[in-house]
Amino acid sequence: MTRRGRALAWTGGVVGVVLLGTAGVGAWVYQHLDGNITGADVGSTLGGDRPVNLSPGSKNILVVGSDSRAGTGGKYGSGLTTMQSDTLMVLHIAANHKWATAVSFPRDSWVRIPACDKGNGQSSPHHFKINEAFSIGGLGGDVGKAAACSIKTLEKNTGLRIDDFVSVNFEGFKGMVDALGGIEVCPKHAIHDKKAQLDMAAGCQTVKDEKALGYVRTRYSVGDGSDLGRIGRQQEFMKALAAKAQSKLTSPTALYGFLDSATKSLTTDKDLAGIKPLYDLASTVKDIPSDRLTFLTVPTYPREADVPSDKANVLWQYPQAGELFGDLAHDREIGAAGKARFAEAAKNPVTAHSVRIRVLNGTGTPGRAATAAEELRKLGFTVVATGNAPTTDRTSISYPASLKAQGEVLAARLPGTKAAESAQASPGAVTLTVGPDFTTANS
Repeated sequence: MTRRGRALAWTGGVVGVVLLGTAGVGAWVYQHLDGNITGADVGSTLGGDRPVNLSPGSKNILVVGSDSRAGTGGKYGSGLTTMQSDTLMVLHIAANHKWATAVSFPRDSWVRIPACDKGNGQSSPHHFKINEAFSIGGLGGDVGKAAACSIKTLEKNTGLRIDDFVSVNFEGFKGMVDALGGIEVCPKHAIHDKKAQLDMAAGCQTVKDEKALGYVRTRYSVGDGSDLGRIGRQQEFMKALAAKAQSKLTSPTALYGFLDSATKSLTTDKDLAGIKPLYDLASTVKDIPSDRLTFLTVPTYPREADVPSDKANVLWQYPQAGELFGDLAHDREIGAAGKARFAEAAKNPVTAHSVRIRVLNGTGTPGRAATAAEELRKLGFTVVATGNAPTTDRTSISYPASLKAQGEVLAARLPGTKAAESAQASPGAVTLTVGPDFTTANS
């Protein structure tokens, strides 16, 4: 499948293929399929404290693979009673419509989850896997509120303004696969995954129904067991699904079943709720030159490097993740060179544990340096000394020229704090001068 085909497929699961299929159907069928798409009003749920769009005309679209388990009859994942988001991606479309970047976020990303509307009140801010945001918002069974909590979480952690969202649910995905008669996959090794309830022999075979769901969700029994590996398998499966759907455009029975399942599976914000706005979106992506479509995963490293007891989650790698989000916010094209730069940096991440910090109290209130040092240790940083500094109004970070990356890593974990190179900075350490505004991403 071409890069254009991949972009269309991932714009909303298989939205691109859905729209190709609806182009030739009759008026009644069109209206039926259009009515299948659920529109959710998330504006009132998101509130007013949101990032601004720094490049008017550009768009950031959240794409969620919703995994509620509803309607499975207990056949698969019956121990889960909440909505899940196994796939989380932001598609950035440039203001000039000449390039686009799709960024995947591993579900095990350890981030701050803000307070969200959970249907019967507000949740409390806390840290956890990024996919928990969808579960919290969806506790009352409302996909719109689930998406809203994911949007709030992404906006708070990336600084990006999310303009639209598309959610593809679990049962709709299975219906799409089954309507096409299954999808061929070719695992190199046999898969035996009790959690995914999946047993597969090695080699090419066609999967559908529960086996297709198990294949896209399997994780621990394949490769290195990471969520990054699963993201790759999901992308490959969706490419194959879109390709087979395209091959069925002349088969009315298979195509209608596919389109009916696909459109029923879609929930979007109000602006995208309908065949026409989705068609316009897919057409925009289709017209972007294939060499200017970039697909990447936010750079990460194992949280275990900072918190030895956590062997399950990953942290976004700074300063690279911040550069990525900044490029998208300012509508700067990342392209192949930027993607390669992020990949190269991932080989030698600057972990929080590797950042040595000298903490100085600039508040005039005794004990603030010690308190700040404890907060930083919880984040995995290495505090080498504490002391006092002249009174200051704002928290600041200074570093010697050789520790620029370390200074930027610390700044990324302290909201609103800037890091600056200083010839007077203590050698061998980054200096944090604590002001009355001090707060960490852990606070």
